Amino acid sequence: MNTLINRVKTAIANYAMYIKTRNEIARLPLDIALDLGLFRGDADKIARNAVWH
Repeated sequence: MNTLINRVKTAIANYAMYIKTRNEIARLPLDIALDLGLFRGDADKIARNAVWH
């Protein structure tokens, strides 16, 4: 039972980190995003790769 609870806690923490990362990338000013080589429209994909890969 503890394993299930730990997996759920980990999944919730990962999802929260994904949302935070996605929002931060999406809110970057355009000039800063371009300087970093990021396209704000790809925030979802970038955040997903950062958290789960």
